[in-house]
Amino acid sequence: MLKFDSELFCQIVEHDALAMREQIERAVDEVSKQGFKNIFLIGAGGTIALMYPYEYILKSSSSIEVHAEIAAEFLVMNHQHFGKDSVCIFASVTGTTEETVAAARYCKEQGATTIGLVAEPNTPLTEWVDHCFTIGTEKHSFDTFFIHLYMLVFRFMYNQDEFPHYEKFTREVALLPQGMLAAMKAFDTRAEAFAQEHRETKYHMLVGSGNLWGNTYSYAMCILEEMQWIHAKSIHAAEFFHGTLELVEEGTSVIILKGEDETRPLAERVEKFAQEITKNLLVIDTKDFDLPGISPEFRKYFAISINWALLSRISVYLERERNHPLDTRRYYRKMEY
Repeated sequence: MLKFDSELFCQIVEHDALAMREQIERAVDEVSKQGFKNIFLIGAGGTIALMYPYEYILKSSSSIEVHAEIAAEFLVMNHQHFGKDSVCIFASVTGTTEETVAAARYCKEQGATTIGLVAEPNTPLTEWVDHCFTIGTEKHSFDTFFIHLYMLVFRFMYNQDEFPHYEKFTREVALLPQGMLAAMKAFDTRAEAFAQEHRETKYHMLVGSGNLWGNTYSYAMCILEEMQWIHAKSIHAAEFFHGTLELVEEGTSVIILKGEDETRPLAERVEKFAQEITKNLLVIDTKDFDLPGISPEFRKYFAISINWALLSRISVYLERERNHPLDTRRYYRKMEY
């Protein structure tokens, strides 16, 4: 596969990330024993997007009060549910994201418990969290963050007596990297074909819901807009028919991310409509990919990781076909704003 090192992926995601299970469980058990009121999932850009699936999981599968908040807005909104009994989970690849670091500092100073997912150790964010989990590299950082969030969120649920299948679930988390690798290999040809067909496409609609809404939001903004300078719009499948449908034409690129949770029918409704209008429809359905050893009831959760892995294959081919490196920026971290 283009620009993909399978051995490095397995070392980081299958070995290093999973090796932190005991450390994560000790931290969650300590927090649970102390007691807490609610959980805040805080980030900026791509890292708030990666929190959205876990907010959905907690809202739909747990009685734990949860709030996913954009760091900069959280700092100015005087959130009435936040307090010293809150658990605040942050994520930053570089550990230097200004708004996220400021939010972590604020939460810690207010007496809340702070947990950080950081790719780079010994960075500003690591200084403001009580518990920090890092594997020391930015490579495959989101894949690692997803795995660590599975462990964090489901351990909190387990400790609340709301997820008795935790041990089985976590054993299957260990099988997920191989499932991701197989899915990427199976999808690679489709990813390349899409990039070749759409090298000049100026605008994409991305539609998703439920566990995959965060991926939808992130891919449109952080990959297509930020990294490829392509106009894109993320549309929640439940909201598609309340405005955006009027912009679909025969040549409109519509990308639907289908998962396996309760909101799947929402995406299917959009798919049925789009099939009748546009000739440029791409449906990425996690249900199309085998996940050996994964129980059917857990597939809806693991769709988060599978979907993101598939999207990553489109990214590298767009980079090649458009001759536009994914790390090229005009403004982001290039100027004061």
